[in-house]
Order: sequence, then structure tokens, then C-alpha cells
Amino acid sequence: MTTVTTIDRDAPVVTHHEVDIAAALDVVWHLHTNVNEWPSWNLEITAAKIEGEFERGNSFTWTSWGLTVTSTIHVVEDRSRTLWSGPVQGITGIHEWRLEATRSAVHVATDESWSGVPVEADPDSLRAALDKSLVAWLGRLKTQAESVS
Repeated sequence: MTTVTTIDRDAPVVTHHEVDIAAALDVVWHLHTNVNEWPSWNLEITAAKIEGEFERGNSFTWTSWGLTVTSTIHVVEDRSRTLWSGPVQGITGIHEWRLEATRSAVHVATDESWSGVPVEADPDSLRAALDKSLVAWLGRLKTQAESVS
């Protein structure tokens, strides 16, 4: 297995988004790592399946915005950080999530890099698509976590 420890900061597309969620850290972490339940609250994810635990070395397959990708989990730091990567249609995506409990919320930050020939050919359009996807995902996570807390 390739050792991946962070996103590719030199990739043609690198994005960063964050949100504060008024919920318990355990709730946010559970929603984030319970891959099989993602489609129940994240409308942009139409399918998601992991066999076994959300742990380093395991993989999951999921479909978002009509693209199906198998992602490999590289880092799991309990209730604080995850990192996974996966290829789809010539694009290599590396996605990092960081969660931190604050006095009144859980601060969630996500960074993602995309590289590959399709990204090099049209970085602006692909960055816009990725930004839209991550903003939607964070919004869905916030709505769901706050509704169950």
C-alpha cells in the first residue's frame, strides 16, 4: 500500500473548507466514519459501502455526483483526523478531514487535492465542482449532526 500522509499540496486543484457544528464530537465522528449510512443524510452521495471497520488499510466504494470511486483509508486518528484517497476517471483525489471539539461546537475542516490529466486540462472547472461538492457535504453533515444532537 502506498503511504499517503497528507493531501498533494502541489496538485492543480487544492481546496479547503470548514464549518462549526453545534453537536457532540462523538455524533459528528460517527456520521463521518459510518460510510454505509452516508446516503441516508448526504443527498449528493447515492451509494456507499464499506466492509468491516473504518480503519487504515481498508477501502470503501461510494458514488457522488454520478461518479463511483473506491477510496483507500490511509489515516484514522480517533475522533480527530481521517485521510483517504482514490482514483476516478483519471483523477487522483486525496481527502483529509480534521475534527476538533471547541467550547461550543465541533470545528470540521476538510482539504482535498485533485491531480491527473483531466485536472490539468481544466483546473478551474474541476475546482469549482469540488468546492460545490465539499460545501454541500459539510452543510449536510452540519444539518444531520445538529438534528440528532
